[in-house]
Amino acid sequence: MADDAAIAVDVVSDVMCPWCYIGKRRLEAALALVPDISVDVRWHPYQLDSSLPKEGKDRQTYLIDKFGPERSVSFYETIKAAGAEEGIDFAFDKIKLSPNTLDCHRLILWSRADNLQNEVVELLFRSYFLEGGDLTKASTLVEIAEAAGMQSDLVEQLLETDSDLEKTMQHVARAQEMGVTGVPCFIIDGRFVIAGAEKVDTLAAAIRHAQETHTSEPEAAEG
Repeated sequence: MADDAAIAVDVVSDVMCPWCYIGKRRLEAALALVPDISVDVRWHPYQLDSSLPKEGKDRQTYLIDKFGPERSVSFYETIKAAGAEEGIDFAFDKIKLSPNTLDCHRLILWSRADNLQNEVVELLFRSYFLEGGDLTKASTLVEIAEAAGMQSDLVEQLLETDSDLEKTMQHVARAQEMGVTGVPCFIIDGRFVIAGAEKVDTLAAAIRHAQETHTSEPEAAEG
């Protein structure tokens, strides 16, 4: 269970966002710099492209349509270099589909009840960016749920329904209404916002400052 005295770090992210994976690594490194502070990390949904069909879209076609042929190549270089610095060996060549991530976000939502959000988010990132996993397939998500320690049979049943689909879309809309226009976005103690995969020291300093100036319970993020 979450510690009531913990500093909340609400992370708004999307599973198909490589900078969000980098941001997760940097957050983890930042937390290691403040071991004396109790922190409750909570993950919230965002969609970089909600127009993607449920079955996804060919990755190369998607990138060319979005960035153009030249930028679609350079797009990878900067991210691969940044990922390498954080120990992430991005295997972009293995990715065949750009997925609609709503079902992934439903899985992350469900994992909160089991206090397994960090595990599920990590496995989703790893599946997509390191293994080229097809996140449009329910079977992939069920495997991830099982590996994380969730009740995979229940997850399989829920994925066949629209359970929490509307709720997830509402949470995405809420992030946009809050002014989130890109991810990752870190909301610390409900007061301080850090947009982007900031440096480890910056995240650690923000968490430290939040702890030192914490006077009352911040408003809990819904979901």
